[in-house]
Amino acid sequence: MNKNDEQYAHFIIMSEKYKGQYRIESARLKNWDYAGSGMYFITICTGNKQHYFGEVENGKMQLSEIGQIAKKEWLKTFQMREDMNLERDEYIIMPNHFHAIIGIGDNKYNVETQCIASVQGNSIASAKGNCIASAQKNRFGAQSKNLASIIRGFKSGVSKNARIINPEFMWQARFYDHIIRNDEALFRIRDYIKSNPLKWEKDKFHK
Repeated sequence: MNKNDEQYAHFIIMSEKYKGQYRIESARLKNWDYAGSGMYFITICTGNKQHYFGEVENGKMQLSEIGQIAKKEWLKTFQMREDMNLERDEYIIMPNHFHAIIGIGDNKYNVETQCIASVQGNSIASAKGNCIASAQKNRFGAQSKNLASIIRGFKSGVSKNARIINPEFMWQARFYDHIIRNDEALFRIRDYIKSNPLKWEKDKFHK
């Protein structure tokens, strides 16, 4: 088994481990190129899981003023980063956390990424997902144009404006991600996001 095969086997094991458990932090794939094209499920929590973004009432999320800021900043993310060829998918702002699916398409920062097909053959359209970068790309690629930089910019924009309303607003330092490897997983996560408000009282993040 060569190095790329070992990386991919690790990736498949990771995906199965977290199948159906999308609120748990994924183990970062050591040599995964988070600037490369792919689909990701992300979760970001507020500091101490405080309800800054609003409340769930009768199974529907009612956004607070800060919640509206978070929505605005997320939508703005895709306008500000057109050079990264981002794809906005399902997202939900909950009282103390944020879920979203985001796609990073082929762009000038990741054109050297090597992609391999899913073992199941259920690859996501436009070759998003299932990409392992070359060693040279990982070492010399534009490290600022990746998933972490997208989340960092979003969190910064929300914090700056939210603290005008509430100086105590804060995010948790880390964020959680799950690499979406095929269409079946994508549809399952979309359903999970959509149903989040309905299942709020049983949610892991409910406080």
